[in-house]
Amino acid sequence: MTLLIKNALVYTNKSFKKSDVLIKNGRIHSLGISILSDGVDRVVDAQDKYFLIPGFVDVHTHLREPGFSYKETIRTGSMAGARAGYTALCTMPNLNPAPDNEENLKAQTDIIEKDAVIDVLPFGTITKHRKGTGEVIDFKSIADKVVGFSDDGTGVQTEQLMHRAMTECAELGKIISAHCEVNDLLNGGYIHDGAYAKLHNHKGICSASEWKQIERDCRLAEETGCQYHVCHISTKESVDIIRKAKAKGVKVTCETGPHYLTMCDMDLQEDGRFKMNPPLRTQEDKQALIEGVLDGTIDVIATDHAPHSPEEKSKGLAKSAMGVVGLETAFAVLNTKLVKTGIITLEKLVEMMAVKPREIFKIDGGEIKEGAVADLALLDADKTWIVNPQNFVTMGKATPFKDWKLQGENLLTIYRGEIVYETV
Repeated sequence: MTLLIKNALVYTNKSFKKSDVLIKNGRIHSLGISILSDGVDRVVDAQDKYFLIPGFVDVHTHLREPGFSYKETIRTGSMAGARAGYTALCTMPNLNPAPDNEENLKAQTDIIEKDAVIDVLPFGTITKHRKGTGEVIDFKSIADKVVGFSDDGTGVQTEQLMHRAMTECAELGKIISAHCEVNDLLNGGYIHDGAYAKLHNHKGICSASEWKQIERDCRLAEETGCQYHVCHISTKESVDIIRKAKAKGVKVTCETGPHYLTMCDMDLQEDGRFKMNPPLRTQEDKQALIEGVLDGTIDVIATDHAPHSPEEKSKGLAKSAMGVVGLETAFAVLNTKLVKTGIITLEKLVEMMAVKPREIFKIDGGEIKEGAVADLALLDADKTWIVNPQNFVTMGKATPFKDWKLQGENLLTIYRGEIVYETV
């Protein structure tokens, strides 16, 4: 299909400028003012007010197949991503079987090839069976088939194991994306060990369970030269450790999630839709994360989209499964709470959701220029709507943003030159 986007505010060279964009054969053919529509199959008018950006990339999603298709499928998860303006999702290895060898990985990639409507890029595990203990996997056997390696949901528990993993991944030029959690410090906790937990007699998860492993891993990354990415940071100490490691030249990057930047533990309610891991921390932690976004310590905003069944999320804070959905609210939440309030610019948000993820994880795209792959999203930054989980495409409905009034909506998603979602 030949597609012409007219009168768009196009993201190029880290800023927006008005342009038309002509798409042919899956790539951007040309940009310019007043491109003629002769011979074009479809014309979309952006009305001088919609923003054309490189498609978002989420480097931390859970699509649940194989093994847990009652929670989500690759088809429903990728469709939810497409609806939200994502053209690539990096999917975590919390699966059955876990992708710790070629055979198990193929069980996942076969479904991806059949059902995904956008790019779905799998992570392999770091340890066998994703246990965080025992043995590391044969990284080389699947290195060319995965976007990186992660034991997400489980921290690698010993220094020896992580040192070996980093050494081998450094030799292969592959990234380690680490969920940092010291099991010995958890003590049965399930929300942040702070004021809300004390007021309501809940068992808390201390901040040190996160930052102590980040501290260890930054040292190991410095020793091994491994490219090291930290998943979903939530504490002020984590920000400080990563900031200092970057200043020393350690090859470390990190992400946080929309909920950590917009909520704290005192926003909790006695409802499973507020339960995730790591948990919502303090107001002070939230502010430190925002400062980390502003000074570049935090590179990427990822959703940690983690769907569960209604039953699994209906058991309150103490007994519900960990994890909330996030794909279909991420842009609007951040646009409303960070961009519209003047904390960051829309350009900065696009950089963190679309450009930096591609740079760090070596994913094609990220620029709107002649010859580039046409993976794009068209955003209305002013559209107002109210979050109703029953309208989500994802099978998961548990979100802490339920009933929030938000601004910002994706209108059109283009994947390899083809429209995979539209409301225009």
